[in-house]
Parts: sequence; structure tokens; C-alpha cells
Amino acid sequence: MPKYIFVSGGVISGLGKGITAASIGLLLKSRGVRATNVKIDMYLNVDAGTIRPQEHGEVFVTDDGIETDQDIGHYERFLNESLHRENYMTTGQVYKAVIDRERAFGYNGEDVEAIPHVTDEIIERIIKAGKVNKAEVVIVELGGTVGEYQNGLFFEANRIMKLRWPKDVVHVHVSYLPVIKSIGELKSKPTQQSVNVLNSMGIQPDFLVARSEHEIDKRRRERLALFCNMHDDDIIANPDLDCIYCVPIFLEDQKFSDKLIGKLGLKPKRKDLKEWREFVERYEGSKKEVKIALVGKYFATGNYVLRDSYICVIEALRHAAAKLGVSVKMDWFNSDGGEDLNKVLKGYAGVVVPQGWGSRGVEGKIAAVKFAREKKIPYLGLCFGMQMAVIEFARNVCGMKGANSTEVDAKTKYPVIHIMPEQKKYLEEHHYGGTIRLGAWPCIVRPGTLLDEIYFSNSKSEILNSKQIQNKKSKNQKIISERHRHRYEVNNEFKEKLEKCGLVFSGFSPDGKLVEAIELSKKIHPFFVGTQFHPEYKSRPLDPHPIFMAFVDEAVKNSKF
Repeated sequence: MPKYIFVSGGVISGLGKGITAASIGLLLKSRGVRATNVKIDMYLNVDAGTIRPQEHGEVFVTDDGIETDQDIGHYERFLNESLHRENYMTTGQVYKAVIDRERAFGYNGEDVEAIPHVTDEIIERIIKAGKVNKAEVVIVELGGTVGEYQNGLFFEANRIMKLRWPKDVVHVHVSYLPVIKSIGELKSKPTQQSVNVLNSMGIQPDFLVARSEHEIDKRRRERLALFCNMHDDDIIANPDLDCIYCVPIFLEDQKFSDKLIGKLGLKPKRKDLKEWREFVERYEGSKKEVKIALVGKYFATGNYVLRDSYICVIEALRHAAAKLGVSVKMDWFNSDGGEDLNKVLKGYAGVVVPQGWGSRGVEGKIAAVKFAREKKIPYLGLCFGMQMAVIEFARNVCGMKGANSTEVDAKTKYPVIHIMPEQKKYLEEHHYGGTIRLGAWPCIVRPGTLLDEIYFSNSKSEILNSKQIQNKKSKNQKIISERHRHRYEVNNEFKEKLEKCGLVFSGFSPDGKLVEAIELSKKIHPFFVGTQFHPEYKSRPLDPHPIFMAFVDEAVKNSKF
């Protein structure tokens, strides 16, 4: 029988429940316990694919092709392993499954109700996630905050599981203790109220993780324990820290893993956070700073900057920098902000143009590509960023004036980027959700290219036999597997002309129909790479992605310390 840990939040959203849940997974794994994380989002969307990044943060894609909440990315980075579609659940998925089953007479004529049918579906999905991941402990993060009407059924599923298996279910409540400046102290009443609401739903938390600007003191800990019906030792401090990767260490310094294991009745096999501590030391101890410019269009939300729109790219850069013994200073530029990018990008050691959709901000991104190419600044284009690089090259090197993507200009004379043929029908029928090219796909790497050097010059890379890929003629091709999320591609009709002008196509789909990566020869540019896939999805703190390693390394060479 697996064990289950539910993680809920109180007072306000955005507290860092995801980081807390990811940290719990890491701590249990460091003790020899097989753990996995599940994220439950309360919205009626079937997945996160159709939600604006400014609305919900970056969409994260798993190997098996489900578009998820960004917390799945945090889980993968902390656990250092790939998760599955079973690790992600939404209200929309649950309701759809129940309704589909009812339509198929799956309930044998019963009247279908929220309880027990919807809660049973939730519980079955949680159990299945544990089986798929062969986990001893399943950590379930409940999205939103306690007391919201839209997540009540998930809390009810939590209550039912605790009733059925009292020794196998633990609840961790993450709540915020604000500081009122005029008073100058941490206030515990909001958290007390949050736990009271949780109690009214039939759930008593086993642990309270106290989020705050500063670490809670003895007085606040005692008050929380008294009014939340808990022991002092069950109150875990989690103040604001310099980096999210410090959180597991801070929690472990309070013997959190011992406490969790004790409550669950598990037998730990070891205690090892050595590699993680070494990573954090490198991350925090880097004195050399490399300036990187990110040019995107999902940063602005009102008067605020939303970094979560590109969180995987940001973290991938940090992972690589820490491995190389440097830190990165990242500045964000809106591609539709009206700025003269030729001026603002001066002084940066590298330029990244990440993913995006639609026509807004395209010219700004193309201007950033042009600047990086002409000034020989290390450039990395990701998905849309690769497409922008192709368009810029076509316009300014090949003389294709007005070259564009049909996503931006359907009537362009030079549609160097166009929609994938099988995607046309989906768009015509307005089938947007889950229909794009998603998940891990193989890519053949062209020998002698920079991409070849990046992937196959280190011991962790391996050459796979082409028998693993269907319909291939030659043997011993160099094959990589990366995650995708796109609808448009390089138009093969223009490949020959682009190649004659000097653009190198360094990665292809096994059937040769799709361009997966482009670059410029190192004789022309020190580092100019674009990928149709998303290498950032697979970067981990303990295993940085080779593309980001190569990019940051070249940016270091381009820096003036």
C-alpha cells in the first residue's frame, strides 16, 4: 500500500506550494524512498495548453506529450527524473472522464453524483499515478487555496482517503504569515483562520509549513501550535530564501524528512543530500556574472513583470551557469515594447529568444536575432526563436524581402515558415487543445555540426542504433530525443536557397521532413543555434542541458569580467 502526502495552501495563492511539494519529493528520495509528485489544477480546462502564459505561467510538456502546469517542471527538476501524464490532473479531466463513463452506461444506471463518483475518480487517478511511477509515496499538490468552492471535491477526496487509510495519509498545509509594517511583527491569525477552514472540511493538518518574509520565532510557533491543534515540532519554518533550490536544505535542517517518515511509518534507507548541497554551493558561490538578454512577449502583465512565463528557460540558464562556476544576470525585454533593441542589447554576453505564438512582437524578435547575428553575440533561439532566426536570415542574408511565417503573414511572398500539413485541418475545425506536435520526438543530428559537438562530445551522450527508429536506411545515426510544442515548421521549399546562403540545418526528424535545428558555422559566428524543440524542459539542477551549457560557456567567453 503506497503512502500519500497532500499539500494544500492557505491565505493567498503563489505561496510556493509547488516548491514545498517538490522539496518533499527530493527529501524523501534522498532518504531512499521512491516518491513521485502529482499536481491537481482546479480549472475546467482539460490541460494547460490553451491558457495564456500571463494567466497561468509557462506551459510544461512531458515526454508523453501532455501540456501541464509549470509545477510539473519543478517536480522533474527536484526529483531529477521525467514524469508522466498521470502526474497531472485537472477538474476538466475528472469531469470529462465521469461524464464519458456515464454516457457509456459505465455506472449501470445509477444517478451520477459528485460524491462518490467524482471523488472516486479523483482517488483512482491518484492511485494510478503511484502505480505508473512505482512510488512508495505519492505527494499530491492541491491547487488554489483552502476554502475555494471550485476545489472542494479534491479536499473531500483527501478526507475520504484519510478516513480509509488513516496511517497512510499525511496532510501538509502551507500558509502565509504576513508582516504589517505599521506593527512590525508576523501575524498568525490568517493562518489560524486557514487551518480552521481546513478543519471545517474534516481535515486536520499533520504539518504546517509557515511561509513568511522572515523565519517565525518561538512565540509565533507556540501560538500556531496552540490554535491549530498541533505540536510545536509540526510547525515547519519556510521563510523567503535567496533561491528556490535552498528550500529543501532549509527544510531538512529542521529534520523534516525524519518527521515525514515517522508520521508515515516508513523505514529510511539512507540520508544523502550531498550532490544537492554541492549544487547549491556552486549556485550561490559564483562570483563571475554573465549578462544574458531574453527577448520575449509574455513578460508583461499590467504593470508587472511575469517571469514565470519562461521559467524553464530561466532555470536552464541557471543550471548551466552553476555548473560552469558563474552566475547569470538576466534582463527581460518585451519584443513589442517599442524599444530600439540595437541599443538596449549592447553589452550583453548572449541573447535568447524563447517560445511564442502569433504575430504580436515578431518584428522585435527578428530585430534581436539580427543584432546577435551581425554583432556575433552568442544566440539561442528556442522553438519560435528558431523560426525567427530563419526569417531574419532569409530577409537579410538571402535577400527574401518580406520573408515571414504564415502564422504572422498568410500572404507573404516568402513563407519560409509554414504550418505543418497535418495541422491545417485542426485549425480549420478550431481544434486547438492537445492537437499540436507534443512530447518527446527523435531527431537525427547531422555529423560535423555544432549540434553534433554539443550532444556527442560528452560521455553522457550515446549513439543509438537506427533500428530503434522506423524507416531509416543508414545505420549508426546520431539520434537525440527532445520535447516539442509547435504547429509551424521550416518550409522545405526554401531549404536549398537558405543552405546556399550559409544557414546550416543540423537536426531533422527521422523521415527527413521536419527541420529540428539550425545553426551558423563557427567560421561565421561563435554560437548561433536555433532548435524547434524545447531543450529547457529537460534541464535539471544536477544535470544541466548540454545546449544551455554550450550557450552559457560561449557567453562566458564573450564576457568582460
